[in-house]
Formats: sequence, structure tokens, C-alpha cells
Amino acid sequence: MTLFWGCSCNTSKPTSDPLAGWQKVYNSGPDPAVVKDYQDYIQQLPPIGPKGDYVGPVFFYENKAGQHAVTFEYDKPNKDVWVYYLFYEKNNRRINVEMTYRGRYWNP
Repeated sequence: MTLFWGCSCNTSKPTSDPLAGWQKVYNSGPDPAVVKDYQDYIQQLPPIGPKGDYVGPVFFYENKAGQHAVTFEYDKPNKDVWVYYLFYEKNNRRINVEMTYRGRYWNP
């Protein structure tokens, strides 16, 4: 007798990398307009609880077309971690924002 057990398998496609083809910028920061914009964006994120939220390190990217991107992690008090991607055109105007759920962090 053969017995089959139900399986809950995740067959969804993995999330594509929003920064595929982009290069991390190490030796210089972004234009001051980009800095002001992403700092304002972070300030507008809703606070979740009395413990506050943690904004992880900020990284800067550039693609071959001269566009820029800024990424940062946003760790919420409920232990959810989101990665934000802010994309800018060559003239440093934000054109898109993407978020991906990274998972949960463990902190006893």
C-alpha cells in the first residue's frame, strides 16, 4: 500500500534583484539632492512602536545610464526587515521606490 502525504511546497519564483546590472559606488556619495530626498523619505516612514525602528546602513549605486539608486534596511520593532530601493534619474529626481521583505531578525 502506498501512502501519499500532502506537501505544502513553495513554487513561487524567487524575487528578482532590483539592482541587477547596477554597481555599488564606494568612493563618492550621491548628489546632495539625492541625499536630501532619501533622508526626507526615511523621516516620512511611519513609526511603528515606542522602541523605534532601525534604519540600516545606506548604500549607493549607479548604472551605465548614469541613474542612481539608494538602498537601506528598515527593521521594525515587530522584527520584520524590509529593504527599500529608491531609484533616481540622471538629474537626481526620484522616479521609483521598491520594497522587498527580507525576513525577520532574531533578537531575544
